[in-house]
Amino acid sequence: MRVAVAGAGIVGLTCAWWLAEAGYDVRVFDPAPGEGATYAAAGMLAPAGEAWFGEEDLLRLGLASAALWPAFGRRIGVRVARTGTVLAGFDAGDVAVLARAVSLLRSLEVPVSSVTEPVLSDRVAGTAFLPGDAHVNPRSVVEALLALLGDRVVRSPLPAAPAADVVVRCTGAAAHPSLRPVRGEILRVRCTDPPRHMVRGLVRGEPVYLVPRFDGEVVVGATSESLSDQPAGPTVGGVLRLLDAARSLVPSLDRAEVLEVLARDRPGSPDNGPLIGFTGAGELLAAGHGRGGVLLAPITAAAVLAHVAGDPPPPVVLPFSASRFQEVS
Repeated sequence: MRVAVAGAGIVGLTCAWWLAEAGYDVRVFDPAPGEGATYAAAGMLAPAGEAWFGEEDLLRLGLASAALWPAFGRRIGVRVARTGTVLAGFDAGDVAVLARAVSLLRSLEVPVSSVTEPVLSDRVAGTAFLPGDAHVNPRSVVEALLALLGDRVVRSPLPAAPAADVVVRCTGAAAHPSLRPVRGEILRVRCTDPPRHMVRGLVRGEPVYLVPRFDGEVVVGATSESLSDQPAGPTVGGVLRLLDAARSLVPSLDRAEVLEVLARDRPGSPDNGPLIGFTGAGELLAAGHGRGGVLLAPITAAAVLAHVAGDPPPPVVLPFSASRFQEVS
C-alpha cells in the first residue's frame, strides 16, 4: 500500500518512519522539513507537568506516548534524558495553583516527590518533583528521521493528486478547519550552571519552563498567544516576560549567553487535544497537537499505523477522534 504523508514536522516524520518500518511504501511531502513548530520545540516528554482538571484523557495519552519514547529513541539513535521536572511556585498564589495540580496528579497515581534543585532562587515559595519526566532534542530527532527516511522525503508540497492509497495530513493548523495557530516564543541560552532537572514554574501567574541540554544549553519558553494574523516572529513583550520569569526562578541566568530567540505557530484545537483518525474526506488526520507534538509523536504514529492497517488504534487515542468536533456540531 502506498502512503503519502503531508507535513514533515516531528509528527509527520515519526508517522512516516513507523509506516516504513511496517513495510508500507511511504513518501513524505514538505518544502521545509522540520522547520515549523518542531524547530522551536523544547522537547519535553513531560505529560504530568501539563496536566490540568478536565484534561485527564490528554494526560493518559501523554503518559502512554512517553512510555514509547525510550524504545523509539534507541531505534533512531537519539538520547532520551530522564531528568524529571521540578514544579516551582514563586509566590503564595503560584504555590496554590501548584498544589491543585499535584493533588490531581496524585489522584491519578502519577508519582510526585521532592528534590533539591541548586540553581533555584531562595525566594521560590514551593516546589514538587515529577521523577518520570524526560526530554529530547527535537532537532536531533528530525535529523535522525530524515537520515533514516532518505529519499522517501520529498522537499515539495503534497501534489493535488498524489499517487497514494492513503494520505496522512500532518500539516499543523492548516490540516483542519477546527485548528488554529497558537504563537510560542522561546529563547536558547548557554550557561555554566544549568538546572539539573527541567523546571516548570509559575512566577506571579506567568508560566515559564527551562529545559537543560547536554552541553550547557538551556531552552527557555514559552509564550502562548493566538496571533494568527501576524508573522511568526518573536516580540519584545513576549521575550521580556520569559526573561523576567526565568530569572526570577534561576537568578544565575543573568550571566547566560543568548544563543537564539525565535517563534513558531503551534496547531491548537478547541479542547487542547490532537485530531487523530480518518476524516469525512477519507483521509487520515494527525494534527492539532499544540504544545505536545514531540511528546505525542510515537502514540500518534502507532495510531496512524493501526488505522492504515485496518486495526483498532490504542484505546487512549479513542477520545481524540478526528471527527469529534463535527460530531458535536
